[in-house]
Amino acid sequence: MSENEHSERYKAGMAVRREVLGDAHVDRASAQMTEFDADFQTFITEGAWGSVWSRPGFTKRERSIVTIALLAALGQDDEVAMHVRATRNTGATKDDIKEALLHVAVYAGVPAANHAIKIVKKTFAEMEADPEPQK
Repeated sequence: MSENEHSERYKAGMAVRREVLGDAHVDRASAQMTEFDADFQTFITEGAWGSVWSRPGFTKRERSIVTIALLAALGQDDEVAMHVRATRNTGATKDDIKEALLHVAVYAGVPAANHAIKIVKKTFAEMEADPEPQK
C-alpha cells in the first residue's frame, strides 16, 4: 500500500511515530517490513500512534512516562529501551523514569522494576555515549 492509500489516522500516526521515535528508527522499521508484518505495522501506526499517542489528554512527556512504566511492568525489555531512547524527543527526564519505576516496583513487583532499571541504566549510558538525538 502506498503512502497515498493510507488512512488519515495512519498518516497522523506516522507523523507522531516519527516525532517520538525519530525518523531513523521509523525508517529502519519500514525498511524491514515484509508482506508478513505489513498489516501489523499499519495496525500499530493507526492504533497506537494515530489513536492513542495522538490524543490531546496527555503530553508526549506524560505518555512516555506511562508507556515506560507499563512496558517495564510487562517485562518488554526491547520496548523499554526504545521508549527510553524516545525520551530525547518527548521531554521525559531521568527523574521522571526513576519515579515511574518506583511505581512499577510497588504495583507490578520489585523484580520487574529491578530488571527495568538495569535496562534503563544501560540505555542511558548508550545515549550519553551517542548524544545525537535520532530524529
